[in-house]
Amino acid sequence: MTQGVRALQREQTRQTLLRESRRLFATLGYGAVGLAEIVRAGGVTKGALYHHFPSKAELFRAVLEEAQQEVSAHIAATADAHAGAWDQLTAGCQAFLNASTDPALQRILLVDGPAVLGWSQWRAMNKDTSGRHLAQVLGTLIDEGTIAAQPVAPLVHLLSGAMNEAALRLAASATPGDLASTQGALTQLLATLRTRR
Repeated sequence: MTQGVRALQREQTRQTLLRESRRLFATLGYGAVGLAEIVRAGGVTKGALYHHFPSKAELFRAVLEEAQQEVSAHIAATADAHAGAWDQLTAGCQAFLNASTDPALQRILLVDGPAVLGWSQWRAMNKDTSGRHLAQVLGTLIDEGTIAAQPVAPLVHLLSGAMNEAALRLAASATPGDLASTQGALTQLLATLRTRR
């Protein structure tokens, strides 16, 4: 068997573990999923799991990272479909709220993510994905004078915190129309930042 074939098999095993773990973590939650259940769902051995991930927490980290990158790419693509920086900001923020209504993402990204990894690690991972895009567009808006001159980092933290809280509220709500009212509130909040209309 060539090394190329073995490498392909290892990557297929890794992808299977990520896919099955993500499905289980999303539906049952991190605390309710055991390694035995993951290897059974993936059709692999515990040895194969440990070859790729030294612990359940590291497997969850990889699942979370994958989910964050997907959401970040979706937000960036939605924002980039708009010409101006202001429209990119508002479209990207609304795209985050829309994505956060997916129950599978809510549990992995917003509920279990900070609980399993700890707030500072979870926050650092978020900063490297969607936080980076948010910082870029806010920097552009400040440079062009659409938002008053101010340090970007605190503004990124404030907006990220507000949107994460809104997403958690949506996750706990069964009230029809909550997404629309939350999106409306976000639009009003963002409008208060604008100095040039």
